[in-house]
Amino acid sequence: MQIARSHVLVCGGTGCLSSNSDKLRERLTDKLKGLGISDEVQIIQTGCFGLCAEGPIVVVYPEGAMYAKVTPKDIDVIAEEHLLKGRIVERLLIGNGTESFDAEGNRLENTDFFSRQKRVALRNCGRINPEDITEYIAFDGYQALGKVLTEMTPQQVIDVIKDSGLRGRGGAGFPTGMKWSFAAASEGDVKYVACNADEGDPGAFMDRSILEGDPHSVLEAMAIAGYAIGANQGYIYVRAEYPTAVKRLNIAIEQAHEYGLLGDNIFGTGFSFDIGLRLGAGAFVCGEETALMNSIEGKRGEPRPRPPFPASKGIFDKPSMLNNVETYANVCQIILNGPEWFASMGTEKSKGTKVFAVGGKIVNTGLVEIEMGTTLREVIYDIGGGIPGGKAFKAAQTGGPSGGCIPYTHLDTPMTYDDLSALGSMMGSGGLIVMDEDDCMVDIAKFFLEFTVDESCGKCPPCRIGTKRMLEILEKITDGRGELEDIDKLETLAKNIKASALCGLGQTAPNPILSTLRYFRDEYIAHVVDKKCPAGVCKKLIQIKINPDICKSCGICAKLCPTTAIRGEKKVPYEIDQSKCLKCGACVEKCPFKAIYKEA
Repeated sequence: MQIARSHVLVCGGTGCLSSNSDKLRERLTDKLKGLGISDEVQIIQTGCFGLCAEGPIVVVYPEGAMYAKVTPKDIDVIAEEHLLKGRIVERLLIGNGTESFDAEGNRLENTDFFSRQKRVALRNCGRINPEDITEYIAFDGYQALGKVLTEMTPQQVIDVIKDSGLRGRGGAGFPTGMKWSFAAASEGDVKYVACNADEGDPGAFMDRSILEGDPHSVLEAMAIAGYAIGANQGYIYVRAEYPTAVKRLNIAIEQAHEYGLLGDNIFGTGFSFDIGLRLGAGAFVCGEETALMNSIEGKRGEPRPRPPFPASKGIFDKPSMLNNVETYANVCQIILNGPEWFASMGTEKSKGTKVFAVGGKIVNTGLVEIEMGTTLREVIYDIGGGIPGGKAFKAAQTGGPSGGCIPYTHLDTPMTYDDLSALGSMMGSGGLIVMDEDDCMVDIAKFFLEFTVDESCGKCPPCRIGTKRMLEILEKITDGRGELEDIDKLETLAKNIKASALCGLGQTAPNPILSTLRYFRDEYIAHVVDKKCPAGVCKKLIQIKINPDICKSCGICAKLCPTTAIRGEKKVPYEIDQSKCLKCGACVEKCPFKAIYKEA
């Protein structure tokens, strides 16, 4: 076995791949050959590190130096200085240029972003090559499956999951052990285990990153679940829009078969289990468990009335059990470390950790895994780096289209199932979108409702018709045509849909409306009464104007205007024809004298 003096980890997650990290890896390979040190340095493609805002990311060990926003020219410098001469390139390290910068503090494990996290589900992401099963095995991979099959009964496995307090990481947080016990208790000659990897929330990419960075953790956990409930077949329902995840899952399944970790007679115990992939076509509703099961069967992805529940009548009308990717990613660690270890993290009712995809108006966008009970303030400011440009925090959306907005007054809310629910939001799959003072909450509610209307399967009238009526009211309000009674109609309609829709997705669709009405009703009133958008976002309620005292008549704005709405002459301040203005804002951004502004 060849021993390398340096290991270079290059991020191979979707975010960094889109910034050509694969080309960086190829360039580094060629550069090391040219320097004659290719035998001394091992280059490894990993999954997502989590700090997506700083990609492409390259980490060099044993130093643990984390290089951010790496370019092809930077690769040459890293190779020549760090890998050849042993000198860390400090100017390329993450965080360089800040007052608090120091080389030791900017090692991967010492940065604020990583040091404040507790990584369980993400433990191997950015750490191993996801396309090499031996690297997963080197980090205790498949030991949990071996322990379960050789030392534990199915009931003991279920008891361990129950005692850990693990709750589903994909929705309302149903206790995982209880779900497993229901499926185990159901009678049937055939049972199925399924994995929901159809993450459709805007801004969410937790499941994708786990599948890309640590696919074997899901395969191993599904085999354990199969043993626990008496199933021999599993299905992973994954979005076709995740080509890298699909590719690595196929590689992982093939490798697991080669090593005898999937298929017949695993570990010589007589237990057989196999996994197949089913690709989703991007329908948001297929994230609902019964719609997902219909789609696995080749049917239209529509929710089924419940009861019967999937535990008794699921895939192909057989007892079935479904968890999402992140839920499975915790299982093996619980088996190896014990339920007490997992239960020691988090709070009394929300055990363990939770992964959040943090995006929007925040410095450090990316994946964050924290102990349950960590406050929203800690996530946004201590880990996320705060709001760019010194702007004020306004709200955070959790749970995607099914969640709600949490205002600045609740910035110290612990991130738990119950605390988020009490605020009119939910944990959901873990999307966290941060908004600042420049965001309009009425427009945010409209954005999520547009998504829901577009993604409704149309099976039940409350969702099919009700969400459209709500959207019409919101459009009326943002266009400046709203009346006070529209706000009351909107609220009543939202409550009725919540109470009458067929599936969980339809029942939670009104949440963004209800939460913004609860905390930001004043913005709705401003749109209706004053015919103004306080944030200056809703185009039909704003005007773009030129300050004649500042305008230098340079003509840049007129050249940029797509509708020739801006006219003027030399030495005479330019003017905007409001009847032609699209409110695109191009002139506001490009005016070198800051003479053009939005007026709400």
